[in-house]
Amino acid sequence: MKRRDTGQPRSASDELSPREQAQAALAQALASVEDPAQMADFLTDLCTPAELEALADRWSVVPLIEDGVSYRQVHEQTGVSVTTVGRVARCLEHGTGGYRAVLAHTRGAQPAHG
Repeated sequence: MKRRDTGQPRSASDELSPREQAQAALAQALASVEDPAQMADFLTDLCTPAELEALADRWSVVPLIEDGVSYRQVHEQTGVSVTTVGRVARCLEHGTGGYRAVLAHTRGAQPAHG
């Protein structure tokens, strides 16, 4: 979904697919909500209980991994499976930087680039 603006007009092959358009619209909707209670309501309406639990589990391990807590300790502290902890750690290491940017934002710091 992340596209670099080259300043050139988009070609037909650069057009967003319907799925990418839907994801961009969802990202825009999420970014528009500033009130945490309103966001909680939106997420409750948007997600199934299992989806919301999975999102919360992933997010709960991000600060621990970033703080250098071992996978096993993260699992013991949160109850989140070691498999999920590993998945989040891979995203932190090789993903788009979204976890780190939002974590830095929630911690009141500027995200590191690169």
